[in-house]
Amino acid sequence: MKHVLIVDDSNIIRKYSRLIFESLNFRVSDTDSLTDALDRVQADTPDFILIDWIIPNANSLEFITAVRRAGLERRCLIIYMVSENDAGEIMKAFKAGADDYILKPFNREIIEMKLHEIKVAA
Repeated sequence: MKHVLIVDDSNIIRKYSRLIFESLNFRVSDTDSLTDALDRVQADTPDFILIDWIIPNANSLEFITAVRRAGLERRCLIIYMVSENDAGEIMKAFKAGADDYILKPFNREIIEMKLHEIKVAA
């Protein structure tokens, strides 16, 4: 069973994303803390990380960089969630190590398409 870690400060987004991924037969973990997320990634590396671009009092780009430098046994795929189609911000995420991005709001079909795209590219 594939595992996804959802990292977002919004409880609503985490619950909505959880429902989507569970309907796609994923094991789902979630958190609103980048420190907790990094600990979880190191303890039980997920197949995918869905991370919000803005988390209060934290830096999502630094988190992505930390995941890429963590020396994990296998590479997880990182999807950066954005609320605005800001090319500069998205490029920063790619440079930090994100594999793809997704624009909010999204639905199950968009998640399925995105997962297919990054699996094919990986």
